[in-house]
Amino acid sequence: MNVAEWVNGARRSAGLTQRQLSERSGVPQPTIARIESGKQMPRADTLDRILRACGWELDMTLRRGQGEDLGLIRSWLALTTQERAERGAEYGRALERIRAARGAA
Repeated sequence: MNVAEWVNGARRSAGLTQRQLSERSGVPQPTIARIESGKQMPRADTLDRILRACGWELDMTLRRGQGEDLGLIRSWLALTTQERAERGAEYGRALERIRAARGAA
């Protein structure tokens, strides 16, 4: 299911016309029409306002196991303790160079 289908389904389940949804949500009716037709992708806050006006809630909670770069974690775990320490020190030195450059700007 895509965003256009979510908005259209939420609006219909609430028994609202696009105009009524516009009045409730504060989102212009032509914008709602473009979203429902898939011609426009709403920002998260706009989508939240539209769905709340229909009695729905947008849940953007990070789920466990999603959003983490497991490849990066695995590559670090594959290193020896010494290699991890050396890389950490390299990152620390790079961070200090960045801070110094920002202070000079």
